[in-house]
Amino acid sequence: MTATAATEISAPARPAYKWWVVGMLWCVCFFNYADRQSIVAVFPVLSTEFGFDKVELGLIGSAFMWVYALGAPLAGFIGDRVRRKDLILGGCLAWSFVTVMTGRCSRLWQFVTVRAAEGLGETFYLPASMSLLSDYHGRRTRSLAMSLHQSSVYLGTIGGSWLGALFAERYGWRVGFYFFGGAGMLLSLVLYKFLREPERGAADADRDELAAHGVRPENPLSAKETALAICRAPVALLLMAVFLGANFVATIFLTWTPTFLVEKFHFGLSSAGLSGSVYIHLASALSVPLAGVLADRLARRFAGGRIAVQALGLLVGSVFVFLVGITPTVSTLLVAMACFGFCKGFYDSNIFASLYDCIEPRARASAAGVMNCIGWGGGALGPLVVGLVARHGRHASEMDNMSEAIASCGVIYLIGAAALIVAIVLSQRGEIGRRKTGTEGREGR
Repeated sequence: MTATAATEISAPARPAYKWWVVGMLWCVCFFNYADRQSIVAVFPVLSTEFGFDKVELGLIGSAFMWVYALGAPLAGFIGDRVRRKDLILGGCLAWSFVTVMTGRCSRLWQFVTVRAAEGLGETFYLPASMSLLSDYHGRRTRSLAMSLHQSSVYLGTIGGSWLGALFAERYGWRVGFYFFGGAGMLLSLVLYKFLREPERGAADADRDELAAHGVRPENPLSAKETALAICRAPVALLLMAVFLGANFVATIFLTWTPTFLVEKFHFGLSSAGLSGSVYIHLASALSVPLAGVLADRLARRFAGGRIAVQALGLLVGSVFVFLVGITPTVSTLLVAMACFGFCKGFYDSNIFASLYDCIEPRARASAAGVMNCIGWGGGALGPLVVGLVARHGRHASEMDNMSEAIASCGVIYLIGAAALIVAIVLSQRGEIGRRKTGTEGREGR
């Protein structure tokens, strides 16, 4: 552990404080997603004002994700070695400033540049915050804590989409970026006083067992040991592959839903910004705590219990993804979006909780960083692929091509569900192997 990290670990906190940590990180994550989503809400305005076509808009959407993904492994590696509090709040300060600067853009290269810079600032957040949360919440409450935190993703997405579009209609598209960026900078400065850095592995039941074998969570792994810890966990690798597919679908909805509603169903700009996010993401925000509680209970009953909740979400959600793309009616569309969002919450609630069941504390930020790299690196292609399909697809109408592309995402969900079932089987075999090894060890003694 670095000198800075070693000398600034907080003293043990009261039991209730671990839930205050969830609340503080919830607020930071809200602005993390509001800042990144606010630009998507004004895509129709940018298209009108600057003449950007769908491929250029897709490039703006993807620029953030590419840098976010490429920086994630380094962000995770650093997060396992320095104070995560500094990465979380310093990153919030940086990306919020970049959000403010987005309001000064007027050319394509400027939009691409600030979105890339915002991706670099935000890439440090999730690896550090999920690792920090895992040291306050053990296996009995980890899914619930992370699912409550996950609800900020959805409400931040709703806030960024709706308020960004509302500001654009009433005051000009630049105002939303000044508002979100300024509020995020203020929040990061305030929380420096209240957020504390926990000791790594503090919430894990097997901490004493690790110590008995000479493994101390405060001693970081080398880069090689970290890579081996991840690569030798086949369940973790499967979870990362599924995250790629799920994120490919998610980024398409995040980027193109407002435009989809404006051009196919003739919504107004602010109405599209609100409807395009609220039906999906409010439903997800409502379902994630339920999924978190269910996952914590199933995880105590059998290995892979959290993954089973995720698989259920993808399996059922695939039907509603297909419906969103093919339906010609607004009423069916809104119902399908809400049902898709509810199912999406079941998957999202355990993205990192499932991963941390098979990754030791000293490699958790790194594992989250690698997962973000894979998921967002592949997911970043989603908006661009849909833009290309809209322009060059088999139908004469761009909107018919976009509808078909969205509907086909249901197949990606089905493939992901199948991969998660395999991960459950591997988790069961791994648990049996650990029990057998433990029994043999006791007999040997």
